[in-house]
Amino acid sequence: MIAKLLSKPRLPTSVTCSPGSARLLVATLPLRPPGIMAASQQWVLVEMVQAFYEAPAYHLILEGILILWIIRLIFSKTYKLQERSDLTEKEKEELIDEWHPEPLVPPVSKDHPALNYNIVSGPPSHKIVVNGKECINFSSFNFLGLLDNDRVKSAALASLKKYGVGTCGPRGFYGTFDVHLELEERLAKFMRTEEAIIYSYGFATIASAIPAYSKRGDIVFVDEAACFAIQKGLQASRSNIKYFKHNDMSDLERLLKEQELEDQKNPRKARVTRRFIVAEGLYMNTGDICPLPQLVELKYKYKVRIFLEESLSFGVLGEHGRGVTEHFGIKIDDIDLISANMENALASIGGFCCGRSFVIDHQRLSGQGYCFSASLPPLLASAAIEGLNIMEESSEIFHTLKEKCERIHKALRGVEGLKVVGENVSPAFHLQLEKSTGCREKDTKLLQDIVDHCMNRKIALTQARYLEKEEKNLPPPSIRVIVTIEQTDEELGMAASVIKQAANLILN
Repeated sequence: MIAKLLSKPRLPTSVTCSPGSARLLVATLPLRPPGIMAASQQWVLVEMVQAFYEAPAYHLILEGILILWIIRLIFSKTYKLQERSDLTEKEKEELIDEWHPEPLVPPVSKDHPALNYNIVSGPPSHKIVVNGKECINFSSFNFLGLLDNDRVKSAALASLKKYGVGTCGPRGFYGTFDVHLELEERLAKFMRTEEAIIYSYGFATIASAIPAYSKRGDIVFVDEAACFAIQKGLQASRSNIKYFKHNDMSDLERLLKEQELEDQKNPRKARVTRRFIVAEGLYMNTGDICPLPQLVELKYKYKVRIFLEESLSFGVLGEHGRGVTEHFGIKIDDIDLISANMENALASIGGFCCGRSFVIDHQRLSGQGYCFSASLPPLLASAAIEGLNIMEESSEIFHTLKEKCERIHKALRGVEGLKVVGENVSPAFHLQLEKSTGCREKDTKLLQDIVDHCMNRKIALTQARYLEKEEKNLPPPSIRVIVTIEQTDEELGMAASVIKQAANLILN
């Protein structure tokens, strides 16, 4: 009978099955008498052995590795026993006394200028009280004199009474007020763009905007004189950064050509790599205007995007104060993103970005400073709106500011021992030593002596400050001079005369 059962049709021997499939086959067999069961099991074992020899090599190797790994996990220790120390209590105490941790921060001299700041009493407007002494203010970025403007203060006071002091929440969590939307609408209209977005902190504006678009693997071409806020945005983006010489379009085109050749070698990667040019309209560290027409030409030639930081040029350059685009007559749509702070010309707090709607809307989801910071206090938004009203109503103030800048630039040309760095239309420029001593500390000390001399003669100046160990390209020490429309011609001449006197006394 067993022979009869064995003679029944069975699975073809050429069928390959794994041991797991064989076990499944056994599980599905119907129950049979013990004799038949023994014969069936014997045949199943034969089939399993045959399947083992006929299985693909990679299948056997994989199962072997898994079995060895399981065995290793079962018999290996989950932790390593540490050797016991036989030190006495006295020896332990001695080791503890001998150990000195590294300092959390490097030592800083108590004479460091950042630790010996001047104390201001009252508004830092045209006249400023510093350390109890009234001076003419040549150090605050109050270009249009709006900081102490009666209309601006009245608008801020009315908003303070209506909304309170702050917002206590980001824009996405009950931090969006009607004045925020009104300010964004007004900024977009003023800049002639589709949409604008406001931030509650000026430094965070461009530092948040760059990483919102440029990611790891993207390429950013940046002027080496870019301000610290741009540098922090680049660092957060983790993109591939390529610096070109300051305002050198030939050097920039060289980098663009090199990248174009790299893209030709790997077109698949090039298709998913975004490329940006980041520049300032009016450079904070040099006072120079960027060559925007050439930048736009390179943009279309090499298919890159332009991000323009206009914190100094907004409210300064152009017939109506719209910045470097208006200054050169460039179409606003040629610039992919414009950012600026409202802490200079508008004399408020915070910053804004403007451009096409789909570009700006992306920041509402990805701009870190926008999403995670409490929104701009309504009183400051109202102050900025009133500042925009004044800028639109009185376009002659931009011409007045330009004339004052040209006047003091001309007066300071030829000062022995000092050189003027910056465009003659820039309200923020630098005075640097003509001949450096070769030591940054000594240069800084000489310039500080000039600042102190001017302060004693009621001219408030300040040195430009930098985080020396974090700056990508550290600028040389300098005195920063700020021009505003409130300064009279007599005061401009007086400031130039005092600076010349101080330079002759200290540097010669």
